[in-house]
Amino acid sequence: MGVVYYADALRSQRLKQRLQLGEEIADAVYDTGYGSSSQLYEKAPKQLGMTPKIYQQAGKTISIVYAIAPCLLGYLLVATTEKGICAVKLGDEADKLEDILNQEFHQAHIMRDDHTHKDWIQAILDLIAGDKTHLDLPLDVRGTAFQKQVWQALQKIPYSETRTYTDIARDIAKPQAVRAVANACGANPTALIVPCHRVLRSDGSLGGYHWGIERKQKLLTQESKFLKDDSNT
Repeated sequence: MGVVYYADALRSQRLKQRLQLGEEIADAVYDTGYGSSSQLYEKAPKQLGMTPKIYQQAGKTISIVYAIAPCLLGYLLVATTEKGICAVKLGDEADKLEDILNQEFHQAHIMRDDHTHKDWIQAILDLIAGDKTHLDLPLDVRGTAFQKQVWQALQKIPYSETRTYTDIARDIAKPQAVRAVANACGANPTALIVPCHRVLRSDGSLGGYHWGIERKQKLLTQESKFLKDDSNT
């Protein structure tokens, strides 16, 4: 069962990459292992979160506003649509974060505005600094049904606590899909709001983190510090 979910996740990811590069839908469908275009369209809402045509356009009809702010982890980029936050990224260089955003949504109308949704950005900065322990912000993310199921499970992990990939697979009633859960964590588009940094390997080691193991360690250290301070009050 886990192998099936993992294979589906990889196939879906390859399809997304080829559609974003502008490859013809039919070619992308067959080359990535779907039996037919009708099979894909039946699964489209689950596999892509939207139809292949719309996904291929990489947000062509979407307007995205983003802001960048320095933080304890380097730089924070927060991108929003009219529906909610579509991306949260961390990095050492602001311009590289902008490049990543532009590549992911290369046909969207993208503009920088550090004042729009300033309260949302401040809430995320407060979480990073340890001044806030919970985020309840609207999301507008693209992902498969499985990925979204994993991300929803991650949002239920309390501040200062951790879970293993096995725990999350069990929580979503797919105990054999541990590798697919790890893959979904790595594909999380909204760092911190969906706290994939709180997921560890079964042996207690950190595992992976899209924005760097050092950042993951800093976040966990910050959260454990809050727990210690709270127990001393």
